[in-house]
Amino acid sequence: MSADGTLAEAWADDATLDALNDWLESLDAEARLAWALANASGRAVLSTSFGAQSAAVLHLVTQQAPELPVVLVDTGYLFPETYRFADELTHRLALNLHVARADDSPGWFEARHGKLWEQGLDGIERYNRLRKVAPMQRALDGLGATLWIAGLRRAQSGTREHRRVLERAGNRWKLHPVIDWSDRDVGAYLNIHALPYHPLWEQGYVSIGDVHTTRPLSADVDASATRFFGLKRECGLHELSAG
Repeated sequence: MSADGTLAEAWADDATLDALNDWLESLDAEARLAWALANASGRAVLSTSFGAQSAAVLHLVTQQAPELPVVLVDTGYLFPETYRFADELTHRLALNLHVARADDSPGWFEARHGKLWEQGLDGIERYNRLRKVAPMQRALDGLGATLWIAGLRRAQSGTREHRRVLERAGNRWKLHPVIDWSDRDVGAYLNIHALPYHPLWEQGYVSIGDVHTTRPLSADVDASATRFFGLKRECGLHELSAG
């Protein structure tokens, strides 16, 4: 499979992109990543939430590209455990961490907009645009990212089950090297490399975002309702229209 030529053709031609994805599906995660890093022109950037299983992708990617910029969007409302987990993994994996934030502090943001996450689906989506999507896009633009690497997996939710290894995202490529990994695959990788889950994992938190819109699994809360009160699943960063 050729590289620069194929990527250039795939940008303009859906059939070529489909064929390229068919080929990428036949590779393992490490090979997909190696191919993309070698063949995508410009700068690659990895995003992370330092979520439940994030250590796997952080380790996978930085084994091949130790200096790669790693972007975390800090909404100002992450769990204390998430901030400590970020510190732990940044030190352990020597991450080149870049923290993206909205211009307003949480206090100033609430003074201007109120608690948007308490204002139904429209409020949640506006909150996500202001506190997550816009800071991420500024970070990617500022870093000159032409390839955005993310740890999305089809098994995570119904909204991701049809996502592909390689996608267009605005004016850049987006790579999902572990898109076909199961929870078992992630667990095996973490175990082999002696990597930790997020500390809230053991308390039933399977998807970890902001304090005010994240709930653990329980008899009354299934996986689909652990984020955003069940009103939606995606935070906006990885929706197909994002980028």
